[in-house]
Amino acid sequence: MENWDEVRTAYQVARLGTVSGAADALGVHHATVIRHIDALEARLGVKLFQRHARGYTATEAGMDLLRVAQATDDQFAQLAGRIRGQGDGVTGELVVTSIVALAPQLTPIILRFQQENPGLLVRYLTGERLFRLEYGEAHVAIRAGTAPQEPDNVVQPFVQQQYFMVAAPEYIERHGLPKSEEELSDHWFVGHDSENNRAPFMRWLSGVVPRERVVFRTTEDVSSQLAILSGAGIGFLPCWTLREHPEMVQILPPKQEWSAPLWLVTHVDLHRTAKVQAFLAALKASASGWTQV
Repeated sequence: MENWDEVRTAYQVARLGTVSGAADALGVHHATVIRHIDALEARLGVKLFQRHARGYTATEAGMDLLRVAQATDDQFAQLAGRIRGQGDGVTGELVVTSIVALAPQLTPIILRFQQENPGLLVRYLTGERLFRLEYGEAHVAIRAGTAPQEPDNVVQPFVQQQYFMVAAPEYIERHGLPKSEEELSDHWFVGHDSENNRAPFMRWLSGVVPRERVVFRTTEDVSSQLAILSGAGIGFLPCWTLREHPEMVQILPPKQEWSAPLWLVTHVDLHRTAKVQAFLAALKASASGWTQV
């Protein structure tokens, strides 16, 4: 294609559906967007969009162009991410991602690493979405559960995330303490709002107590832990949270099937850079005492 700017403009119009949206995304005037679309359609000899009152809708030819432009845009993003991560020193930008439940443990490590490497810009991204290392969205990912299988990633075992079934003194005062696993079905629990949650302890719990006994339901770990600590019901806390709340009462001895492994994941193109290797070393050194209660 002779003019990538025109293709990129068409991609943004197809993605956003309006000329004004594409103009804002590209930082150009809306007249420039229209001129690019008209020129591209004239060059190709085909209509790429249906114009209507609500905006632009891609034709079949436009959708073909969109798919090619999307792949090209992704490749540019991947290249930019890898270039930003390269270098001989621990400088520039470091992007780390994990589930939000690990933030209390990881934030001090990341802060200490940044203090030891002045000028380092840190982006710590948490949430349910898996950031794509192959597109340069993160340099280091800490993931829970089964070992990641994405191609071109370097996956290393990190630590075993141990969970404990506990209740707050306030809950025990109101409802008593179950004396065995068989008595759990007579109690109330804090759990995930989705019945299909993949956390090992939630899968175990679903086979032991009726769903209606999970009376306080949340969508993420932080609110779940706050509910358990406040006495809303029996629930599961990671070892590092339990260590900070010695008042919590363990209900049953911990089971192996409640725990989940954590993995360190990096992309093969960035794995051996000085920045990534230095941060991995800092993580491994700092995590040695995570599992101690």
